[in-house]
Amino acid sequence: QVQLVESGGGLVQAGGSLRLSCAASGSIFSINVMGWYRQAPGKQRDLVADITSGGITDYADSVKGRFTVSRDNAKNTVYLQMNGLKPEDTAVYYCNAEVDQYGRRRYDDYWGQGTQVTVSS
Repeated sequence: QVQLVESGGGLVQAGGSLRLSCAASGSIFSINVMGWYRQAPGKQRDLVADITSGGITDYADSVKGRFTVSRDNAKNTVYLQMNGLKPEDTAVYYCNAEVDQYGRRRYDDYWGQGTQVTVSS
């Protein structure tokens, strides 16, 4: 099995910064894409940012220029540096990883438990 454990959420004032971390552990041969999604109350879960094992990144338009996604492949860990936070960034943030457990080039999706980010105005 594979576990994703997130940390770093919390309460911050508008304009502030937070850094989220997500470490994957368990039966892992390789990880393709790792990323962050968020879900606000009453809304669907949307992509915030993701990064391939080769370092190619993708961002939601709403966070471009403010958020930075990075990863440490040796540690199976992905990070999300969030600067210039706005009240509309308030949501539960979920880590996601596409994991090949056995070297068969079959990737399954795994999710973290979620971490709350609240931005006050």
